[in-house]
Amino acid sequence: MRVVAGGLRGRRLRSVPGRTTRPTTERARAALFDWLGPTICGARVLDLFAGTGAIGIEAVSRGAAHATFVERDRRARGILRENLEVLDLVSLTRVLGTEVQRAIRRLVGEGERFDLVFADAPHGKGWTARLLRPTAAPSLLCEGGALVVELDVRETGPEATGALVLCESKRYGDTRFDWYELKAEMEG
Repeated sequence: MRVVAGGLRGRRLRSVPGRTTRPTTERARAALFDWLGPTICGARVLDLFAGTGAIGIEAVSRGAAHATFVERDRRARGILRENLEVLDLVSLTRVLGTEVQRAIRRLVGEGERFDLVFADAPHGKGWTARLLRPTAAPSLLCEGGALVVELDVRETGPEATGALVLCESKRYGDTRFDWYELKAEMEG
């Protein structure tokens, strides 16, 4: 596994052996970031269920200002930290070693806001609906921010829940990305 583009293009990333961590393929990452385009430049990114950090690292490589990673698994988190050190990204990143819902509460309490929240949650566990709740991803997004959820193509995510609405979906092989944005406030 390697960084696809940007300043760190071609640099190798360590990954967790076995099947406990499911990294986003290079092809799917390339397509995702082509889709995100210039919105990534200068962005503050939150990578939930980060695994070894491929998405957040790709974002920083392509010009994101900062990436925060949330990964509960100790082994994956150790490799994530090694990847950040080897790529000299420690000063541009933050790693939280806790469960996602606990991390969200902590980040909200700290007043953190992100331009892009990315989630590659365990498939088939209903995480998309949980992340769309008003106390989850919407409370972490800056104005104009987006939540991008990676799903298996056989899964279906909600079109809207609370403050977020599904704007677009794209499929790359067995992977689908759903892009959610905050609903526009109704003028009255």
